Amino acid sequence: MAVLKVIEVLANSDKSWEDATKKAVAHASKSVKNIRSVYVNEQSAMVDDGEVKEFRVNVKITFEVK
Repeated sequence: MAVLKVIEVLANSDKSWEDATKKAVAHASKSVKNIRSVYVNEQSAMVDDGEVKEFRVNVKITFEVK
């Protein structure tokens, strides 16, 4: 039986929601090992002068505790 934990991470990108998600996982993996999955909980974007300037994600990252 595995013990899993979930953390919530916020990240942003000027490219895409996908890039923001990748950044969230990359940053979390610096201190959290055995990441199993990522669930995108929320997506939003910052708009300036009618143009999307920043993509934001709120993700839940699941990892195994050993």
